[in-house]
Amino acid sequence: MSNFSVSRTGVKNILVGFLMMISGFILMMGGGSDSPDVFNDAMFSPMRTVVAPIVILLGITVIIIAIMKKPGDKQQKGNQ
Repeated sequence: MSNFSVSRTGVKNILVGFLMMISGFILMMGGGSDSPDVFNDAMFSPMRTVVAPIVILLGITVIIIAIMKKPGDKQQKGNQ
């Protein structure tokens, strides 16, 4: 496993980040009306306009940190 640039925990963190992003997009879905003549205030709910984008940005941050972290960081600190 030492030949890979991302460790096993890094891959798990990448998957967690993707799940966070997917859940953010799911939070943004829905709230529309069946008829285009009827206005629905649900599209401006705080869940869709504030919480969902924050969850997506947190997922992207987790993915970036998981990719950028060196696989041997924890082991090198313990040996010194």
